[in-house]
Amino acid sequence: MTATDFAGRKASLLEPDARTIARNAAERRFRLTGMAAVGVGMLALVFLLASVLGNGVSSFRQTHIEMAIPLDEAKLDKSGKRDPAVMAKVTTVGYGKLIQSSLQKMLEDRGVDTGGMQPKELMGLMSKEAAADLRDTVLANPDLIGTTLTFNAMANGRVDGYFKGRVTMESAERDSNISPEQLQLAQRMADAGVIKTGFNWAFLTNPDASELRPESAGLGVAILGSAYMMLIVLVLSLPIGVAASIYLEELAPKNRWTDLIEINIANLAAVPSIVFGILALALFINFLGLPQSAPIVGGLVLTLMTLPTIIIATRASLKAVPPSIRDAALGVGASKMQAIFHHVLPLAMPGILTGTILGLARALGESAPLLLIGMVAFVKDYPSSPPEGFFDPASALPVQVYSWTQRADPAFAERASGAIIVLLLFLLTMNAVAIILRRRFERRW
Repeated sequence: MTATDFAGRKASLLEPDARTIARNAAERRFRLTGMAAVGVGMLALVFLLASVLGNGVSSFRQTHIEMAIPLDEAKLDKSGKRDPAVMAKVTTVGYGKLIQSSLQKMLEDRGVDTGGMQPKELMGLMSKEAAADLRDTVLANPDLIGTTLTFNAMANGRVDGYFKGRVTMESAERDSNISPEQLQLAQRMADAGVIKTGFNWAFLTNPDASELRPESAGLGVAILGSAYMMLIVLVLSLPIGVAASIYLEELAPKNRWTDLIEINIANLAAVPSIVFGILALALFINFLGLPQSAPIVGGLVLTLMTLPTIIIATRASLKAVPPSIRDAALGVGASKMQAIFHHVLPLAMPGILTGTILGLARALGESAPLLLIGMVAFVKDYPSSPPEGFFDPASALPVQVYSWTQRADPAFAERASGAIIVLLLFLLTMNAVAIILRRRFERRW
């Protein structure tokens, strides 16, 4: 079969001409380019996840030294009345001596060769936090005095790194914090079942630690601070954002002023986050006098960042509701407000919730504005319960990652990767919830 093209030439319908062949080749090239772009993106994602997981999974495991410690009443509570005020007078130095003597006795009983190490070198295998942990345990439960407590003391960060493969004998020769002889003793203790490595719950519950105690650093304060800020953002941004969207989309007259407001909302969604941090520093801290490094300030600045995202998503959801829904409601006698709140808003709610969750997920991962309001400060104490806790010093997950990457000890780099894993899990959970809500409640028109 033949046909005539636009130029009047004879062409076969069964055999493609040169132009068709070139068009099909261009389409194939475009498909291959798209597939290559997707492949590059997937490879970059795999490399990123492999790097984070490879460096951070080990932070969820911690090496402990297990020992039995006799809690002598004569040393810990001379009065015998179990008075917390009297017991608190025994400092960590006194508890450290108990740990030292118990460690020496335990090694002798197990037949572990110490190589003639001095007591100070033996204690160097242990975290400097061990004495404080033992003291807190006894003060929390005074009835333990007079008994023998099986205590799991955290190992020193270098010893912990040795059993995770981060520290070697060669690196220990150049390290002033550990010696190869101490690592050899740690290996003998592990062979005798004295040193064990298990899941590190303290990483999720402990507060931050000083430079000398990387093994005891945790995300407890950062997780709590992030939760407080997300609560503030949710309570403020959702009603304000939805109310503003309803007014602009359903009630506001279409004129130059509403056009100007819409343009500025779109521009605010693209403003770098650090600009909001400068605004928070000037307005909330310098002008209003709110405390630095407090969840209330972090929540307010993240609310300002999240509002444009929620408004844009909510307006898109309201606009997606067919006009026939509004017309039908008005036609049966409903008022404008009844049509909005009884018909339009429920149908738009899946999109509104999805936009809100995605906005919260973005706010959860922000660090630049929080750095400017002082949340990078070292915070050891947990904030109180709300509402007082909103004004107490706290940290946040992304800021904690930044803080740990600035410290010299390699153990903090491991902790930073672990914190990134926790942050990614929170973000993945929030995005999964957004997808579930959309698929469950979305209606197609």
